[in-house]
Formats: sequence, structure tokens, C-alpha cells
Amino acid sequence: MPDPGGRAAVEAVWRIESARLVAGLARFTGDVGTAEELAQDALVAALEQWPAAGVPPNPGGWLMTTAKNRAVDGFRRAAVHRKALDSIGRDTADSLDERDAVDEALDDPVGDDVLRLLFTACHPVLNREYRIALTLRCLTGLRTDEIARAFLVPEPVAGQRISRAKKMLRDKGIRFEMPGPADVAERLASVLEVIYLLFNEGYSATAGDDWMRPELSAEALRLARLTAASVPGAAEVHGLAALLELTQARAAARHDRDGRPVLLQDQDRRRWDTLLIRRGLAALARAHDAATGGGNPIGPYTLQAAIAACHATARMADDTDWVQIAGLYDVLATVWPTPVVGLNRAMAHGRAFGAETGLAMLDTVDHGALDGYPQLPAVRGELLALAERHAQAAAAFDEAAATTRNEHERELFTQRATQTRSRIDP
Repeated sequence: MPDPGGRAAVEAVWRIESARLVAGLARFTGDVGTAEELAQDALVAALEQWPAAGVPPNPGGWLMTTAKNRAVDGFRRAAVHRKALDSIGRDTADSLDERDAVDEALDDPVGDDVLRLLFTACHPVLNREYRIALTLRCLTGLRTDEIARAFLVPEPVAGQRISRAKKMLRDKGIRFEMPGPADVAERLASVLEVIYLLFNEGYSATAGDDWMRPELSAEALRLARLTAASVPGAAEVHGLAALLELTQARAAARHDRDGRPVLLQDQDRRRWDTLLIRRGLAALARAHDAATGGGNPIGPYTLQAAIAACHATARMADDTDWVQIAGLYDVLATVWPTPVVGLNRAMAHGRAFGAETGLAMLDTVDHGALDGYPQLPAVRGELLALAERHAQAAAAFDEAAATTRNEHERELFTQRATQTRSRIDP
């Protein structure tokens, strides 16, 4: 009997399993691009079969077996080296020879396929844009249009970056492997950036019906912790871990009991996760210690973690030290002068020193770089509401609602427009 929920099940499983699927296939094939293509083939097969046949008992295993079977067929058709065919064929039943597993464990100081995939895709042969686009695709299963939104670039540009990145890795013969200690530092900045973007996509989904995609945030947090344990002397690794811990601590309070989004200033702080806050503050302390002991300057992730700590340690929204946050954003803007940082800096200064100050600062932000970014009119709306210019604020929130592609975010902006419009004097 056909299963009407089969397609939804495929999408749910893909969100959870795509990173491990691609990473496992990359280990078997030795090529990241081939692994991603095989994973996509398995996804298509699931979309074709599950709605009619029903969801299999082990859907993740079904995807892996289907992809590996296609890999074996592909190697046979291409008459690839016999050793590669034999090694993949032996594992079709989803079990490696125990001696191979021991050898891999000894050769790999991390012992994690997903982290190995991350470092492989961040190989310096690729430029920054290619690295991030490819790893976001492989680690998250995000569509090309979602990756384009994360980059604030047109969708065709994001698609070209992904395809060219896979081709370059293949043409250069880059193997799926964890780099040695000397090469880790060279790739670390890209690895951290990808983890950061992965977390952000999970924490505030750019599109779709979900306000958050918790499986992405959880995977990013896991990778941040694992990377921090693998590279303990790098201050920014601990800074990123701190930022993610402190931000994730607020996740449960970002929606009410009915699933509606709740802004930071309106959240019930009793629902914040105190364990994650403690972990985040401890990681922030380690970041400061590593920076001081190693003579390294404080980087953007540590600065953002310090901002998150200001929120985390305020018992109530009115206790938030906005002056300190504004000062931290001033420093952040010098080391990481992105339009989004400028946007958040304007909001912080508006809270600390008055709405008109924030609006003046907002005018200095590169609006062209944020074209189509819903947070730009949303921040303008918040500052205008703070200045009690309610009609203009409502119009700004209407613009934000029309711009966003996330249904829950649209609901939130529409609600803010209604609230500010109700305050307009008759």
C-alpha cells in the first residue's frame, strides 16, 4: 500500500543522515565529489521507491547500501582499478574487514568520517568560496538555493562553486583523508567557518516551514567540540565552541508552547539550558587562555562568544549590558568587517545609546551587499519601533515579511508589523 508520508520521511532522513552518508561514501570511494553524487543518486532512488513501498526499517542503512551498490556498478562500468572495486565490493554488506578498521583507526587521529570529510573539502587547493560551498553541500544536504542564501549570492553562482570544487578535487587527485598536524592549521579557518555557517543554518533556517533545523545545529556543535579536542591550542576553535554552546542554550526558548517564534528580548530565560551556558563560559575562558598563552589576537568567534555571554549572564532582558555589547561589536567590526556584523552593530548601538544613533549607524551599512536579506528591514523596523516611529516600523516589518523565505520568520515579522501598527496614534 502506498505510503503518503514516504516523501516527508525521505526528506527527514536525508536531513539527519546526509553528512554521515557522504562521509562514509567518501571513505569507500576516496573521492568527495563522487560520494556526493552517489548520495544524491540514493536520495532520488528513495524518493522514487519509499512513497510506494513504504519506509524501510533502517532508512539510513538503506541509503548507504543503495549508494554503495551504485558505486560498485560504476566502478565496474568504468573498469576502475581492481583493488578499488574489490575493497568496495567487500563492504557492500556494510561491514569492513576488522584489520582494515584497525588500520584506519591507527592512521586517523580523529576517528570521525564527518570531520575527515570537513577537512578534506577544506583543502587549500580550493579557494574559500569553493571550500565553503562544497562542505555545506556535503555536510548538510542543503539545496543550492539555500547555500546561495547563506552566501548572499545568486543561485547559479553557488551551483558553479559546488561543481567546480568537486572537479578540482578530482582533477588534483585529492584523497579523502585527515591531514597531518602540520596541514591542519592551514585548513582550520575554513573548517571553523563552515561549522559556523552550518550552525547558523540550523539555528535560523533560511527557507522552508521550519523555524530551526536542530539536527544541523547539533551536528555543528558536535563538530566544534570534536575540533576543539583535536586542536586544543587554537584559541578560535574554543571561541567557536563557546559561541555555539551559548547560542544553542537559548534554542528551547526561541519558540513558545505552540511553536511560534519568540524574539530574544521576549524569551523565557528559565527555559535556557544552564548546562550549555556553563559549557560555553568554560570554553570562552579556554579561548582567552589560549590567546593569551599563545600570543594570538582574539578572533571573531571569540568576540561573538563574548557577546553571547553578555546575553547568557543577564537574568532578565532589561539587565543586558548593551553598552558592553556595543563595544564588543565595535571591536568585531574592525577584525571582521562584514555587512551582517555592521547590521548587528547598529542594533546594539541603538539599544545602548538610543534608536537614532542606531539608525544613523545602519545608514552606513552596505545595503547593496544585503539586498534580499530579511534581517536588514527587520533591524530597521526594531530601531524605528524603539524610536516610536511606528508607521515606518510597521512598513519595515512588512518588507521583512515579504523578503524572507522562512514561513515561521514571516509569521514573526508579520506579528511585529501588527504590533507596531497598533501603536500608531489614531
